[in-house]
This record gives sequence, C-alpha cells and structure tokens, in this order.
Amino acid sequence: MTLQQRDKRALIGLGAASALMLLYWISGSPSGGSGRKIAAAVDSVDREERHLAGLRKQIATLNGKEAVLKQASAELAQREKGLIPGDTAEQAQAQLLEILKRIGKDQSPPLEIRQVELAPPQPYGDAYGVVTLAVNLDCRIEELVNFLAQAGAQPEIISTDEVRFGASRPKEKTMPIRVTVSGLVARRLTPAKKGIPSL
Repeated sequence: MTLQQRDKRALIGLGAASALMLLYWISGSPSGGSGRKIAAAVDSVDREERHLAGLRKQIATLNGKEAVLKQASAELAQREKGLIPGDTAEQAQAQLLEILKRIGKDQSPPLEIRQVELAPPQPYGDAYGVVTLAVNLDCRIEELVNFLAQAGAQPEIISTDEVRFGASRPKEKTMPIRVTVSGLVARRLTPAKKGIPSL
C-alpha cells in the first residue's frame, strides 16, 4: 500500500496536534487543578472552624439557659400550688366552697353561707381555667370586710368578682349580701373552645 502525499501530510498534522495536546495537558493539569483543590480545602477548614466556634458559644450559654429554666420551673411550681385542686370542675367548685365555709366559720361571730349558686367553668388564658360560685350571707359591713380580707389572704388563688348588697335590717344591723368568688384551676378542668383542641 502506498501513501499519497496528502495522506502523509495528514498523519504528520495529526501527530503534531497529538503532541501539542499531550504537552498542554501535562503542563496545565497539575498546577491548575491542585491549586484550586488547596484553596477549597483551606476555605472549608476556615468555615468549619467558624462553625465550631459558634457551636462552642452555644454550648457555653446552655448551662445558663438551663439554670434560668430550672428557676422559672421552680417559681411556676410554687405559684401553681395555689391552684384549686380537683379532678373535675365540680370538685374544684366544692373545694372553693369549703374554703369559703372555713373562712366563714373563722369569723366572730361565725358567718353562715345560706345559699350557693354555681357558674360554669371558663378558660383563663391558655394554661388555666376559672371556677366561680356565688354565696349569700347575712352579716354586718365590718364582718363582710373581715370575710373578704381573709379570703384574699388564703394560699389558694381566689378573688372576689362581685359584691351585691340587699336591703338592710336596721334592728339587727345586718343586710343580705351576695358575694361572687372565683378560683384558678388547671386548664384541663374547663371545656375546650370550639375549633381549638383541648390541651
């Protein structure tokens, strides 16, 4: 087989082009590629060190946050000791009535609770509920003041919502009085609002 002049020139051009490509690949590959990898590695190390420093700062504040959480939990537990106890709202109302009866017996002369009216329990914020009842008393003004002052001094969280006075009896110096009192209870004792799941 004989190569023509044109084929010879094509083979020489192909050999020269291959040699140039091999030379370009050898000269450009090691210095350009490794330089980029080193720069990326240094950048990655710096970034990881900054991330590690941030994590160390978070860990350093964790003990302080845990101490604040423990203190807040202890304060909340102390305050919630004043919640009216009971497994149901009715039991909590019965406990509230017993507190009021005890306060009435401690008065001198003792006050008798004549009539009791129960109100449905209501939610109080997101975490608590309120049970309410109204009691009727026959007493003098100073006896009522003592009764209300002693009610406010109880360890349970109770408050007077309303006081209504009836017509006085001048001979006995007494008057019928209706006192509405509320006590704070756990939220689970109150009915859930429509559309909001109970806690």
